[in-house]
Amino acid sequence: MRSFIACLYIGVLLAGCTCVSNIPTSTKMRRNLFNHYLSLLLPDGRETTIYLLKDITKRYYFSLAENTAPHFSITVTPCDVPIEWSILQYTASHAVNGKMSDEFPFFGDLKSQSTSKTVSTLFHYQGNSVENFIGAASHSSIFVLEFLSNERDTHISVYLTTDLKHGNLFPELPADPRVDVTSLGHNSAMLVWKPSPSALRKKENIEYCLLVNEKHNYKSLCAADTAIRSVRGKQAKVSSIPISQDLEDNHSVMILSNSELSVIHKMSNLDIRQICIGNRNVYTVHNLSSNTQYYFDVFVVNLLTNASAAYTGTFAKTLEPRPKISYLKDGKIVHISLDGKKEKVHNYQYQATHKKVQFTFQLCRGQVRVQISRNGKTLVSETIQALRHITLKGKPNEKYTITLKSIEHASNSSIMVQASSHIYRPLFPFFPDSLKIKSFNKLRTCDSITIAWLGTQERNMYCVYKKRIQEEQIWRELSKVDRCSGPESRPKSEKVSCKYFHNINVQKAVTSETIGGLQKGSSYLLDVYLMGTYGTLVRYHSKVVKTRKMC
Repeated sequence: MRSFIACLYIGVLLAGCTCVSNIPTSTKMRRNLFNHYLSLLLPDGRETTIYLLKDITKRYYFSLAENTAPHFSITVTPCDVPIEWSILQYTASHAVNGKMSDEFPFFGDLKSQSTSKTVSTLFHYQGNSVENFIGAASHSSIFVLEFLSNERDTHISVYLTTDLKHGNLFPELPADPRVDVTSLGHNSAMLVWKPSPSALRKKENIEYCLLVNEKHNYKSLCAADTAIRSVRGKQAKVSSIPISQDLEDNHSVMILSNSELSVIHKMSNLDIRQICIGNRNVYTVHNLSSNTQYYFDVFVVNLLTNASAAYTGTFAKTLEPRPKISYLKDGKIVHISLDGKKEKVHNYQYQATHKKVQFTFQLCRGQVRVQISRNGKTLVSETIQALRHITLKGKPNEKYTITLKSIEHASNSSIMVQASSHIYRPLFPFFPDSLKIKSFNKLRTCDSITIAWLGTQERNMYCVYKKRIQEEQIWRELSKVDRCSGPESRPKSEKVSCKYFHNINVQKAVTSETIGGLQKGSSYLLDVYLMGTYGTLVRYHSKVVKTRKMC
């Protein structure tokens, strides 16, 4: 047997040389050979970290000692990407007449080894799950473990033991190792899992640790630790402890109780939360974001050995946030701003006092989608573009829900809203069918412009304002117009005139204004404000008109 093992390691050195039986087999010689290639000998009863380079097979060897039972157990834990690994068995019958058989290619490719009659493949696996193999063989066998990573450089953890009765490094998992979500809230999730048999026997030596993140589940604590370190830009290394010790500024530590510790790793706007909770098998995770999908993993950790086993993780999405509802008072005008980038939604509730109720919406900036519902049924859904009166009929004391949402993602929108059951006394003035300002080309001169607009049956005051602008400023000026701002925001120099006007005949409710004293060949921004009885106003659509260059 000693001669056979010596032949094996001479083969490592000389790759294909002939191994003869008269090689010295003294303890000193064997120790010298083994010490030089100690990294190739897999130790018994100790977890070993193995670093793999992409597309390069790495091999480890072990044999069963004469005074041990002919059984062994191997557990391999990938700590990053999926790997491929195999267990090959060689027997002492490979040595014939003091010489190694030509059919015994110890260091050839896996494919050639699998086709050789002198070697058998006991186990082969490809993936990123933690796998365990228990085997039995004669003491005249040599076992070769081959590890390969085809994706990228990585590291793995390997544990070999020949003491199956007392040498189990890892805590046991129950027959059903699933993690279940028993209840979900807007900002919390309750988890439950079956206790580990190891925890039932020795509670003081066993601890459960949770991992909560928004990316995916992890099949081992080693894989989770590697992911955290890689995002932080640190060199990946094995952390056998459940909570990383090297905390940085982007970590927050919370001691939740005497037996509970939580570490939150903040990375790229994502939080990876590690929580160790002692030996409880029920836990509620708090401080989660609403309407967000989270992945939950549970690991059972042996505090004496720092080894861990992973339950089958799960995922769940927290509930949507409760809509914040404000209340509209009868007749009160509310100015509402909406954030288009965040698609912020505003919900308002109004309780009518009469059968008829009138909703008035005046768009100030951007575009706003309005939805009015009653008893869960949508009555109105439309985009407000200017000033809009909506009259609905129902029962007294019925509740209406008004939902406002900006539909422009690149800018902020704002709108003024009024709800009233006194539809014959509106604070907003009744407005004409069109809020457009019309200019007359035939009446346009080098120093004057004539415009006209529609009025109402009610007597209201109309104010005209002008502003000289450059042609390259036209789009910017029109885009920033706030139609809810009044003349008080304008300089006095821009005021043209104010006058009262009304006409009982709606078709004849048209008024005009000639603006003089202008410069030839210049562009002017023209605005008309309708001033209501109660101080509310309606701003007509701005109009840009250019005076003639030659007259």
